Amino acid sequence: MPQKRFNPLEHLPSEARLRQLQIVAQRLVESLLAGNYRSVFKGTGIEFDEVREYVEGDDTRLIDWNVSSRFGQVYTKTFREEREMTLFLVVDISESLSYGSADRSMREVALIASSLLTLAAVQNNDKVGGALFSEKIDGWIAPAKGRTHALRLLQEIITSKPSGKGSNLADALQTVSESLKRRGILVIISDFQTSGYQRELALAAKRHDVIALKIGDPVMESLPSFPMVTAADAETGRTLFLNGRSRRFRFAFEQFWKQHRQQWIRECHRRGISAIEVSSVDNVADRLISFFRRRSVGR
Repeated sequence: MPQKRFNPLEHLPSEARLRQLQIVAQRLVESLLAGNYRSVFKGTGIEFDEVREYVEGDDTRLIDWNVSSRFGQVYTKTFREEREMTLFLVVDISESLSYGSADRSMREVALIASSLLTLAAVQNNDKVGGALFSEKIDGWIAPAKGRTHALRLLQEIITSKPSGKGSNLADALQTVSESLKRRGILVIISDFQTSGYQRELALAAKRHDVIALKIGDPVMESLPSFPMVTAADAETGRTLFLNGRSRRFRFAFEQFWKQHRQQWIRECHRRGISAIEVSSVDNVADRLISFFRRRSVGR
């Protein structure tokens, strides 16, 4: 299996990496704010505003009978769209994302995507938080506002280590659903190389605006032609034998991942979840800008 190339960004001190990520993030932030940042997300719901005197044409179901009886005339409740949004990232830090056949690992891509989304939310004065997971929850940053808080979240993503080699997305989604009581924007950043999470994904989609961001690598789409080699599965430790010289093997390999991708897309669409794919060779900012532009038009 091709080895991941040296990536200078990965070897910078954490503070320097954060500065680099803030520079990269600015383009997406400006793009989102130039349009309507809120328009690309599903409404977070409505909240009670006040009561006022009933006027003809008001919905009678909204009459506040307690207030009406107290003041001797009819009052109705009014509501407004919640102004404050909460962005919550569910970030996979399992071993499988440590791989990358190009200049950076898939985990580096996950970090860049996280920084872009986080800083965009901060610019809009929204709350942001996150859960980092592998076999269990490895990090938890409760939603809060402010740039300092956002940088703390990114620092956590940079420095956190997986507690195990595997990934348990089902457990992560269940924990998030139980912890976040109010509707928010849930962005799942993972390679989705796990199973058994569909039920929890469906439940999360009923409560939150869920975006599934799938991190990939060119090798998963088209296996290079190389002699028989052994490769170790980063999560299971199993040794795999890959014969890149065999056309039949390469075809079967590509078909397997093609079907896996199509199944993942179908699962997302069935549940009303927006799906976006970002490869380790993509310009992450360009991919996100394109995605949010399409999503805004689709609203």
